[in-house]
Amino acid sequence: MDILKIKNVNKIYGEKENKIVAIEDVSFEIKKGEFVAIVGTSGSGKSTLLHMIGGVDKPTSGTITINGTNIYELSDEKQAEFRRNEVALIYQFYNLIPVLNVEENISLPIKLDRREPTDKELDEIIKKLGLEERRKNLPNELSGGQQQRVAIGRSLMQKPSILLADEPTGNLDSKNSKEIIELLKKANKEEEQTIIIVTHDERIAQQANRIITISDGKIVSDTNK
Repeated sequence: MDILKIKNVNKIYGEKENKIVAIEDVSFEIKKGEFVAIVGTSGSGKSTLLHMIGGVDKPTSGTITINGTNIYELSDEKQAEFRRNEVALIYQFYNLIPVLNVEENISLPIKLDRREPTDKELDEIIKKLGLEERRKNLPNELSGGQQQRVAIGRSLMQKPSILLADEPTGNLDSKNSKEIIELLKKANKEEEQTIIIVTHDERIAQQANRIITISDGKIVSDTNK
C-alpha cells in the first residue's frame, strides 16, 4: 500500500532572471513501513522536498498525496489539522518548548488535539527513549542527544502516518548520532513507522532500506537495499 504519492512536483522560486528551480518534475511513491533516506549535496533540493511533503512549503505544481488525501487541496485549517495528525517533523534543532519538561513536551501534540495520553502510552514512549530518569527535566537540563530523543518521542506519540526527519543528527556527535538512528530504525521495525530522513551523510543514509538521491532538484537514483 502506497502511503505517499508524489506526482510531477515542481518548486520554483522567483521569476525570469531571478527564477530558481528547486525541485523539477519529481515523482515517486513510498509504501507503508518503508524507511527511506533522501540524500544530496547542500542545495540539491532535498530539504525543500521534505518540507513540501510535510505541508510546510507548497509546491508550484504537481500533487502530494498522503493516505489518499491531496494535502494541498485542503483549506488552511484542514491542512493544519491533517499535518498535526498524519505527519511528524523532526529537525536538527530540537524545537522543544523550554518551559515544559520531558513528559510535557512529548505529550504536547496530542494535547493540542484535546486528547490526553494514558499513563501507559507515556511510560512506553519514555522507556523506549531511555529517559526514565529524566521525565521531569526541562530541555536545558538535557544533553543534545537526550533533547533529540524527546523530539522523536513527541513525534512517535502522534502515531503519524509518516515521520519526516531533516538532518536529525546534524548537531550531534557520532555516538549520539548512532543512538538516534538506532531509535528510528527500532520505531520502523517494531511499530512499522514509515520514516523519511533527509541527510547529506552517506553513513546515515546506509541505515535506511531505500535511498533516493537528488541533484539539482531532480531524482538521479532510487535504490532499494
